[in-house]
Amino acid sequence: MTDPFEGFDLDNPALPRSIKKKALGSGGYPYEEKMDSDAYDAEMTVVQTQLALLQQDQAKSGRRIVILFEGRDAAGKGGSIATYLQYLNPRYNMTVALSKPSDRERTQWYFQRYVDWLPAAGEQVLFDRSWYNRAGVEPVMGFCTPEETTKFLGEVSHFEQMLTNDGIHLFKFWLAIGREMQLKRFHDRRHDPLKVWKLSPVDMKALEKFDDYSVARNRMFEASHTDHAPWRVILNNDKRRGRLAILRSVLHEIEYAGKDVKAVGAIDRKIALTPEAFRHGHHNM
Repeated sequence: MTDPFEGFDLDNPALPRSIKKKALGSGGYPYEEKMDSDAYDAEMTVVQTQLALLQQDQAKSGRRIVILFEGRDAAGKGGSIATYLQYLNPRYNMTVALSKPSDRERTQWYFQRYVDWLPAAGEQVLFDRSWYNRAGVEPVMGFCTPEETTKFLGEVSHFEQMLTNDGIHLFKFWLAIGREMQLKRFHDRRHDPLKVWKLSPVDMKALEKFDDYSVARNRMFEASHTDHAPWRVILNNDKRRGRLAILRSVLHEIEYAGKDVKAVGAIDRKIALTPEAFRHGHHNM
């Protein structure tokens, strides 16, 4: 199999035709075309209206929601979060994207700085990367020791059990993209002055470690996909379909005043998968 990374030059403004042609279908993505923008806008308006009803009910009930967004670089985490929060009150619905830990934070209990951001009554907190850094980015890039990752994987399900036992609704999304799609998105960022800020010094290293990330992700699934805190895998080569699947997954899970299941719409099971189904059919994502 030809390595799509071979000959790829991020600084060359011309994206190789082979990458552009294969991007959408990469990793076994089940659709040959992106979702029509008009159809997407129409469906998203209805779904976001239901999300607004959830927010209203949440303010009365005091429900707490935590949503984790994980995935490779350029998987679409930030855009998915922005879509989710687009029409919600930022006072009670917030995103958390923590930078690398300070010298002081590195000496704390690993989960401590994430606990500081957990929701109070009536709040939703969406993590753009989360405590699962210790299972993905950190071990792959050499930012933690193998022992630290093993310790984390042994503890994380207990930590999450405490959250759900206390009544927090916890959602964990892994956004999966194919390798050619990742190359295309990195290239798009590099040559778009409005998106170039998203590129970090470690991005090219991340591209080269695609397979290492796959191994780390699979190990993470095995250790932390539980009944009380299951992983939901979203195939996100097409961001429109992916965002609808994410919002619908949350709305179907929670009961709220004014809920209209028909308006919420069906979750696309071609792209919303369990870790088991994902690993059996999408090894190159």
